[in-house]
Amino acid sequence: MFTHRSITSAMVADLARIETAVRACYHVPDDQIVLVTQEPARLLGGPDQMTTVLFWIDPDTRHKLRLFKPASEFGESDLPPAWLRSALLDDDLADCC
Repeated sequence: MFTHRSITSAMVADLARIETAVRACYHVPDDQIVLVTQEPARLLGGPDQMTTVLFWIDPDTRHKLRLFKPASEFGESDLPPAWLRSALLDDDLADCC
């Protein structure tokens, strides 16, 4: 179900900052998509907010990264090193947007 979320200009800036960092770190081409979302965590005992990043290197190769913190707390050191990009491969497209 879709729900209304309070999105502030600061949150949009944080999401854009993460997108820029992901594109730079993992060499995501400009013509490919990087989706960054912040949502309430669904894990019992987990943080209140988490940030999910989906990105494609090509149309058939999706990667997924989940940060267990709000976008506002993101730092570039939260990204795994570029040489670990293959560990972020997301073969389960069943839950795709």
